[in-house]
Amino acid sequence: MKKSKLLMIIGPLLLLGLFIFPLWNITLEAPQYPIPLGMDIHINKFADTHEFDIKNINLMNHYVGMKYIPETIPEFKIFPIAIIAMVVLGVVIGFFGNYKWFLGWFVLMSVLGIAGMYDFYLWEYDYGHNLDPNAIMKFTNPDGSIMGFQPPLFGSKDILNFTAHSYPLAGAYFMFVGMMMTFIAFFVGKKEVKKK
Repeated sequence: MKKSKLLMIIGPLLLLGLFIFPLWNITLEAPQYPIPLGMDIHINKFADTHEFDIKNINLMNHYVGMKYIPETIPEFKIFPIAIIAMVVLGVVIGFFGNYKWFLGWFVLMSVLGIAGMYDFYLWEYDYGHNLDPNAIMKFTNPDGSIMGFQPPLFGSKDILNFTAHSYPLAGAYFMFVGMMMTFIAFFVGKKEVKKK
């Protein structure tokens, strides 16, 4: 089997790592929590980093009027189907397609990945800004507007006495490496065609 086809088959298969490993993590550090609170985000669920973390985050967020972190969201039904479809499509292209199709798969997967990140940002924005007006505690910005509590999409951010961290985990790296393999497969396939 040609090297390009092998890369194109293995690359999409690495996306299956998303079903084993978490995709993202949000951690909250504060002086009153010697062990930071954390939430791992999988493609089909939210999970505690440490036992009862989500419960504690929900209790804390209730005071400032934030919604509870739900057990499930509609995306948790869509994401697994999309990933399986992309894995199957990628493997089929690897066996039967030419190198131009490899790039097509990579572009489609990139668009889906960007759409997923944007959807995550919108969820975070709503979560951090759509606050209950009857909340026990209200905080305002220096200009008098209601303070938002949106965690960062990527990186770290200070929110009152908390530092929120948001970074990819193993599942995201599996996806990234798999996508890069398909991108490399395109150039390897192009070179193989030129050699003929």
